[in-house]
Amino acid sequence: MTDSGAVLKRTPLYDEHVRLGGKMVPFAGYEMPVQYEGILAEHETVRKRVGLFDVSHMGEVDVRGPQALDFVQHITTNDASKLVPGQAQYSVICRDNGTAIDDCIVYRFDDHYMIVINASNRDRDVAWMMAHAGDFDARVADISDSIALLAVQGPKAQQVVARLSDADLDGIEYYHFGTGIVAGKNAIISRTGYTGEDGFELYLDEADGAQVWQALMDAGEPEQIAPAGLGARDALRLEMGYALYGNDLDDDHTPLEAGLGWVVKLDKDDFIGRDALRRQKEEGLRQKLVGFVLTERGFPRHGYEIRYGGEPSGVVTSGLLSPSLGQGVGMGYVATEAAGKGSELAIMIRDKAVPAEVKRPPFYTESSIRR
Repeated sequence: MTDSGAVLKRTPLYDEHVRLGGKMVPFAGYEMPVQYEGILAEHETVRKRVGLFDVSHMGEVDVRGPQALDFVQHITTNDASKLVPGQAQYSVICRDNGTAIDDCIVYRFDDHYMIVINASNRDRDVAWMMAHAGDFDARVADISDSIALLAVQGPKAQQVVARLSDADLDGIEYYHFGTGIVAGKNAIISRTGYTGEDGFELYLDEADGAQVWQALMDAGEPEQIAPAGLGARDALRLEMGYALYGNDLDDDHTPLEAGLGWVVKLDKDDFIGRDALRRQKEEGLRQKLVGFVLTERGFPRHGYEIRYGGEPSGVVTSGLLSPSLGQGVGMGYVATEAAGKGSELAIMIRDKAVPAEVKRPPFYTESSIRR
């Protein structure tokens, strides 16, 4: 239970995590493993070999019907009409004022769509979608509890999955997916992830999750596969500059301010938030999310003050001492005048102004990701 008395949910892999010695913590309403052997060891495993994550806490929304595309177009900022079956697309769900309710991935199937959302926003996202679905001839269903989702990530991920699958993995390009058998079970096999490394996310029936997890652990022994938890996942994504909702993207900022203008298609048909985002683009941004690297030793953390020209300019939204680089890196919102490449900032760490420089992510540039 949480401090509030709410009962935490468990994914279909909970018993596996406990058996493997996972340190369980509350996360987005679930009991999730933050680490097993240790964050640094798990981080290295994913960067150099292959790690296995349980991400079954993520939410999935099924959209079907004659106006399924129209609904998806209305509810998300990117242009889903450009998708072909077997393709996925990163996008944002906005309010009327342009601020972000969530970021998401839209999957295009032959006859329907699936929108994958963050676990912490699941109830709010689903309620928002349901509130707008009535304007369309589309059926919207929350199917999250029926799915187990495993992420096999790392430069050796494909050879592990290939031992268990009949799918043409070479034919699945980045941000594309297919269907096939994995360890004797039906799966959606998606070449996506949140680590910056090559790999697959496997969508399975929730009853099959534990069996496929164990099969992957067994099949990956030659590559020294290891389970990885939330701690390593957060470090891996931040080294790539991937936004985390609730930190780098939130209800107080728009995707334009968050540097996600590339997924905001203002020229497509009307979508929720378009007018506000168009107006903001025309008027100019007052603040921007930037990446930064410390030029001296230090550990930037969420909430630390960012200064520019000796004056407060923003706060760190995500930060860490990069395991791959041995250098402090992070992201944060700053005033637009401080957001230029190479701008000199200072991060206030324990009352000391540690110098930093604006740098466009990714911070780590040697990943195995296949684009």
